[in-house]
Parts: sequence; structure tokens; C-alpha cells
Amino acid sequence: MSQSDLFFDAKQEILELRKRLEQYNYEYYVKDNPSVPDSEYDRCLNALKTLEAEHPEYQDNLSPTQRVGGKALSAFESVTHKLPMLSLDNIFDDDGMQDFERKIQDRLKSNDPIDYVLEPKLDGIAISLMYENGQLTQAATRGDGVTGEDITQNVKTIKSVPLTLRGDDWPKTLEVRGEIYMPKAGFNALNEKAKTSGEKTFMNPRNAAAGSLRQLDSKITATRPLEFCSYSVGFYEHGTLPDNQFDTLHQFLAWGFRINPLMEKATSPSECIEYIDKVGKLRESLGYDIDGIVIKVNVFALQERLGFVAKAPRFAVAFKFPAQEEMTTLNDVEFQVGRTGAITPRAVLDPVFVGGVTVSFATLHNADEIERLGLMIGDTLVIRRAGDVIPQVVSVVLDKRPKNAKPINFPTYCPVCESPIEKDSDESVYRCTGGLTCTAQMKRSIEHFASRKAMNIDGLGSKIVEQLVDTGLVTHLDALYTLDIQTLAGLERLAEKSATNLFNAIEQSKTTTLPRFLFGLGIREVGETTAKSLAEHFKTLEALSSASFDALINVDDVGPVVAEHIHAFFANEQNQAVLSRLLSSGINWPEIKTLEATHTDNPVYGKVVVLTGSLTQITREEATELLESMGAKVTKSVSKKTDWVIAGEKAGSKLTKAESLGINIADEATFLAWRNN
Repeated sequence: MSQSDLFFDAKQEILELRKRLEQYNYEYYVKDNPSVPDSEYDRCLNALKTLEAEHPEYQDNLSPTQRVGGKALSAFESVTHKLPMLSLDNIFDDDGMQDFERKIQDRLKSNDPIDYVLEPKLDGIAISLMYENGQLTQAATRGDGVTGEDITQNVKTIKSVPLTLRGDDWPKTLEVRGEIYMPKAGFNALNEKAKTSGEKTFMNPRNAAAGSLRQLDSKITATRPLEFCSYSVGFYEHGTLPDNQFDTLHQFLAWGFRINPLMEKATSPSECIEYIDKVGKLRESLGYDIDGIVIKVNVFALQERLGFVAKAPRFAVAFKFPAQEEMTTLNDVEFQVGRTGAITPRAVLDPVFVGGVTVSFATLHNADEIERLGLMIGDTLVIRRAGDVIPQVVSVVLDKRPKNAKPINFPTYCPVCESPIEKDSDESVYRCTGGLTCTAQMKRSIEHFASRKAMNIDGLGSKIVEQLVDTGLVTHLDALYTLDIQTLAGLERLAEKSATNLFNAIEQSKTTTLPRFLFGLGIREVGETTAKSLAEHFKTLEALSSASFDALINVDDVGPVVAEHIHAFFANEQNQAVLSRLLSSGINWPEIKTLEATHTDNPVYGKVVVLTGSLTQITREEATELLESMGAKVTKSVSKKTDWVIAGEKAGSKLTKAESLGINIADEATFLAWRNN
């Protein structure tokens, strides 16, 4: 290949990348309907930057590398920002942080420690709010950084945006910049409502926030769960502000703006990395999406000295977390059988690195989800993984569908036992009708029975359960208690010591609690909370097993559907036989007594309590059981209905929220002292 051919190829690739990025920008910023995840956009942009650096003769001021975002929507009036709203350069590791500080010190010609401000990078929409004499006069999107869209009427519907500033010491003209985003809970509720009404769902909270802000009818925006968090000052005059970022944002807080409570200061790259690691661990527990950490030089005078490059400030960067969305190919669909017979389709994928791990499979939930997504074998999919959550299919990239794509056919017979598959008219789940004659259901039932929150049989994992069922040693739950050490030692990869430990764990599981036992039985729709409610209500297994349908629906957390499942379970003769043999094997639990009046004067009796952080003297499960024995109701999330928060070590966002709501807070030592009162 000649030198001219190489330049020609480079030019063509540059033009193609520019065209593709402009299309992605249009889909994301104008149509509110991205076809690819952010990681694919970043990959294309970085490739274009590299090629343009290698071939400066093809530089173009209209290249996406010279732009901040996309075009403003023509449906809204244009707004020219008094100061450009620029984006941030990205760093991805410790070396990037060290390099960022080195460049700052080189430009400042100083080796003095730099004072930084760090806060989570919200995954939302950058907004400019302009105030005149303390009154909101204009709200605008970032747009292309120079010109944005006037969305004042829409922003006025967001309750966390102050229409009038508090106090009277603000500049006469003040521009506050920040992020409008949609919390996870609000996003999930919005999509659930859309599914129920047959409307199109949003891809992610950022996409939902963008679509909500660009509604021409502000009444629609008013129904969307949007929030605003301020992160910097823009233009201001006729007044003063503190001389640094940290104090300015706290001044904003005094004037009525929300700021991120996780914001902190640091004085070295190592302190910045410690903060990044800390917030990274909190990421999945936060009530909103973040995609990194924003790091800024704190002092404004130093920011001015450092200045800007073409599209970004030199005094700030974004440390980007690993992408949570990626693209890959759907190679096949497997159908798995759960303990209740539910048939769950699972996507078999080309392995792809996303969310910090390599993903080869993703859940597809049910047949309705496959139909909603319009999946076909061979499709290119957008996969999302957040923390430890099972990877999910977000959408199909239809433009990449191959001509030989194949439809997905849901089975009519169980892939394990070949029993017919049926679908209840009132639910979307298909189920194997084989019951416990289906070895797949039997295996999953035993695993559930032995799980930590049920009978807690340590060492009885899926590999051993597979052998026990496949060899016919266990055909019902009660058969677990007929196993001896010699039989267990005969299993593959189970030496005598391990067999002894497993035997002892099975024996120890005989002493349990009624809620754990009920949960372990695997009754449909009976989770931990419902099992506890049933135990507290009926006190004994005998009373529960003979309860009528009408008696069951009077229990907290039990509705007509759940009551029907419970009633049907105990009415089944085979189930009763298994229960009888389980009790005959020696399974027992302490009698459940009604709290005496002398026990009702503790601080949490009749209160709603949330546990957060790491407990050192007691496990989370033991703490929950203790609180419930003291008459408390333990929930997982902090709200205005929460009465107490018990905070252990390294408590995170739940503690922060409790403090902001003025909720009672106790440490572990105080909590444990209550049990002796």
C-alpha cells in the first residue's frame, strides 16, 4: 500500500468517525433516544482524537473533538451563555491523577500542595440558572457550550430549584450551574407506569431526565421526578462570593440550593484516590446514578491562572468509573427452571467487559420482555451492569441487526423434565408443571431451603445439591436429615472432614426459628418479610397450616394472591407429609410469645428502624431479629416514615439522608444497650 493510500484511508476513517459521532450526538441530545451506550461514544471520540493528532492536515473546526455537546433543540428559544459551559477532560486511574497535578504544578511553577474539591459526577443534564435580584429569570441547557435552550418554564416545576433565593447577600446577577437528574427510585416508578400503560420506557435515568426537560408542555415535566444539584458558579456581578469552590457551594446551600453532601476537600493525589475509592464503594447504594468523580482546584485565583484549553478547563477533570453499559452480540437464549417452576430465559452473549467484570450472560426475565425488546438471535445488544446486579439487556441496536438473525422461540415443554409448560392468565411467567418430579425444581428448592436466610446449612452448595439429587440420595427436603457422614463422604470432591462439617451443619440447622423455616419452605410469594409476618400473627405452624383464606388475608403483607398460594401449599397432602417428616427429624424453634407490657418501653417499640453500616458485635441478621423482638419494624430504606437509624462503622448515604431529615440516630453500642432495658 502506498503512502498516499495510507493518508486516504486515514482521511476516510476520520470523516466516517465524525459522521458517526454527529449521528450519536443527534440521537442523544436532540432526539433523546441514544442507540449506543456512552462507552461506545467515548471509544469513537478517542479514536478520532488519535487520528486527528496523527494527521493534523485533516483538522477541522467543525469536528466533534472541537465541540462540547450537540445542537440545541429548535423547538425552544436559543440562549447564549454569558460564559461558555465547557465539559471536562477525563482521567481513569491513579496515574491520570498524578499527571493532572503535575500539569497544574508545571503551569503554576510551584510544588506547593494543591487544595482540591471532589464530589460525585451526577449522570444528568447540565443546567444554567440565572437569577436577577434573587429571582429566577432564566434556565438554560448547556447545548453546544455556547448556545443552549431556554427551558425556564420546565425548570420552574422542579421543587429543588429555588424560585426566590434565601437571604439578601447574593449578587444582583448570579448564574448557578448544576445538574438536573432523575433519582433511581423515580426512574423505576416512571418506567413501571409506562409498562403498565403500554408506553415506551426510558433507557436510563439520564435519558429520562433529558426527555422530561424537553417537553414542550411543562405540565408533563411537572409529573416527572426530577432533582437539581448545584456544582459551580457561572457569571455574576454586583456582589461578592467566597474566593474558593468549597465555600461558594456552601454559600449556595445557604441561599436555598442543594449541594452534594458527599463533597470533600483533599490536598494530594493520594487523598483524591482515597476519596474516589470510598465513593466508588458507595456508588450502588446511592439513590442516583453517578459515572465518576469531579476534581477541581479549590481556589478561584488558581483556577484563573490555570485557564482553559479549547473545550475544557485546566483546573478540573472527571475521574470516570468503568462503563456500566456496553454493546455485545446475542449468540443464543437458554431457558432455566427455577424452584417454583418458573421458566426464565437467559441471554448467551459474546463475553464483554462491563461494570468492572466480564459478562457472558444476562437475564431476559420472561417471554413478555423478549417481545418488548424485539430480540432476535444475532442482534447487537446494549448490556447494563451496575455493581453486583445481574446484567440486563437494555435495548437492541436495530441498525446492526444481521440479515440472518433468528427469532426466539419460547419452549412448550420443560427443558429439564419435558413436562408441559403452562402460563397463568394473570401473570407473564411460564411454568413447568412437573413440580418436584422435575429435578431442576427439586435442586433449586433444596438450595433455597439451605440458604443463609433460611435454614443456614453451611457447605451445602449447588455442586453438592446437584450430586445429591442426580444420585437419588435426596428426593424431598426431609431426606437431607437422613444423610450420614459415610454417605456424604462418598460424594465427589467431599473428603471425610468436609463431610463431617456438612453433617454437623445439617444437624445444627434443626434448631432454627419459625420465620426461617417458613421462608425455607419456598412457598410462592412468601419472602422473608411475609414469613415473619405469618409467624408473628399465627405463632405456631399448626395454626398457620390450618388457617382459612379469610384468616390469611388479615395478615400484614398478605394479599389475595399470596393468601391463595399459602392456602394451596398447606392443603397439599404431599407437602403435609414432607412437613411431618421434617418435624419428626428434630427440627424445632422457640415458642413465639407476645411482647409483655414491660418490654414496650424501649425506644424502638412500634417504631420504623433502618440498619446501615458495618456492625462489629452482632450480625445484620441478628440485629434485625433483635429489633423485631423489641417490637420494631425493620425496613431497608430511609424515608420520612423512618423513626430510628442504627449506624455502624462506615455508614454511608442512608446515614447522610437520616441526618438531613432529622431522624433519630443511634450507634451500635447504644442500640445493644437497649436490649437490657
